[in-house]
Amino acid sequence: MEFHLPPILAFLSLMLVVSHATLSPEAYWNSVLPNSPMPKVVKDLLHPGKGKPVYGGVISASQANYGFSATEDQLHYNPNVVRFFLENDLKKYTKMTLQFTKTTTSTTFLPRQVAEKIPFSSKKMPQILDYFSVKPNSKEAKAIKQTIKECEAPEIKGEAKYCATSLESMIDFCCTRLGKSIQAISTEVKKETPLQTYTIEGVKKMASDAAVVCHKQDYAYTVFYCHTTQTTIKAYKVSLVGVDGTKAEAVAVCHTDTSDWNPKHLAFQLLKVKPGTVPICHFLPEDHIVWVHI
Repeated sequence: MEFHLPPILAFLSLMLVVSHATLSPEAYWNSVLPNSPMPKVVKDLLHPGKGKPVYGGVISASQANYGFSATEDQLHYNPNVVRFFLENDLKKYTKMTLQFTKTTTSTTFLPRQVAEKIPFSSKKMPQILDYFSVKPNSKEAKAIKQTIKECEAPEIKGEAKYCATSLESMIDFCCTRLGKSIQAISTEVKKETPLQTYTIEGVKKMASDAAVVCHKQDYAYTVFYCHTTQTTIKAYKVSLVGVDGTKAEAVAVCHTDTSDWNPKHLAFQLLKVKPGTVPICHFLPEDHIVWVHI
């Protein structure tokens, strides 16, 4: 979905980045996280206008909101595509039907000083739509409203969540939850692929059982929905190969305690399990990020 920043906003963003008095988002990353390499998806989101492809199609941000029930569209999506699975399936030679579809990174991170001046509230919806010259009944308006709705939804028990409207604010939230000895990991795919069977070639569990998961939202500029829970979240790096030879280094997260999720969440309906009975896992698209301890 294409959004376009107002010319004055793009100009202000550029001025802040080149200002000697203000750290650019990239410089802020390097100052706070000097030992954490920047994932490709973050680098791409720092450079607007290049239209770089990223690959998604595994799970959407809305499916990752555990307080929401499944929508009719989600329930009737292609049943052959694996969107959630059990932790026991994370082993070598397991086969899964997946699709990594190409989207274009048409949005960019705004410097925090710019993002903080833009309204981000359902109470300010008319001003937001007017600011970005978005028609109230358009697809873009629907996406903006849905993102803010999810960001303002109450946390489920034991959850801490935050919608980061800048890279700097995402870093600060993750450091608050995990400390500064952290790294960011994300899925990387060589190319867009058709719906096909992938075979797991290897599984590596990350050392930490604490994680913050950040999902990129549909919005006029880059916004990430970040959340973590008091219960264990396990993160894995999974090497996959498709029947056409395409290789993917995917990130999977497994939630060990789902007892406080919405009983009608999509995961329970697809896997035919009840809340709190078994760990539930899912792969992340390339434009989502998992933060874990180094």
